[in-house]
Amino acid sequence: MKLLTPNVKMADVIHSNYLLIPVVNRFGIPLGFGENTIRTVCTEHGIDIDFFLSIINAFSNENYFPEKKMQTFNVLMIVEYLKKTHKYYREVQIPIIEKHLKVFLQGASSRNKSLQLLKKFFLVYKKELLTHLKYEETITFPYIEEVYRLYNSQQKNRKQKSNLNYSMKMYEAEHDEVDDKLYDLKNILIKYISGNFDEVTCNTIIFELFRLEKDIMDHARIETNILLPLVTEMEKSLNLKKV
Repeated sequence: MKLLTPNVKMADVIHSNYLLIPVVNRFGIPLGFGENTIRTVCTEHGIDIDFFLSIINAFSNENYFPEKKMQTFNVLMIVEYLKKTHKYYREVQIPIIEKHLKVFLQGASSRNKSLQLLKKFFLVYKKELLTHLKYEETITFPYIEEVYRLYNSQQKNRKQKSNLNYSMKMYEAEHDEVDDKLYDLKNILIKYISGNFDEVTCNTIIFELFRLEKDIMDHARIETNILLPLVTEMEKSLNLKKV
């Protein structure tokens, strides 16, 4: 797939990959682009064009991930995008799956053990995902914002030092992967479900699980390959105490 460029029409971005709709929305861009290009739309909404293109191209092309380019972006801009992604998981994607799952289970026999296992797995996964998102929003992101503030202050005052009760080393150790549980959820439906059930709703749930998994994988790549090394370098420059 060809990389999207500033002169591509925004409508064609969606036609090229409809899964980009929620990604575009995270930038605060509503539908109704008309014939406007990516450059025009980003300019109208005050969005960094290079950052926008890096995100949508990385999302659409698994082999495209401009680490060097993305490491030049403002850390706060990356954090803001990640926060909006969290909001999408919590307020849109998880509720969509939950809604379909509820309908699916209501129409199935309560004696179907595979379906009861599915419900249990989903509830465990939901709890762990929401816990992980809350941890990043209340601990990791505020820490990164504080490091960024200190780092920029240090450019004016080289004598400034500070110790914070956290570090990206801790973040890296606690940054759990969620792929395994999503894989288990999909497998229950794809491999092990039996008895009478609504196949259309089942297929919808599987599709939404795949969509969430893809989004989370791209989200994790940004955190691990971009955010982590960027903030680690700031920590080194500040000579922060390692927790």
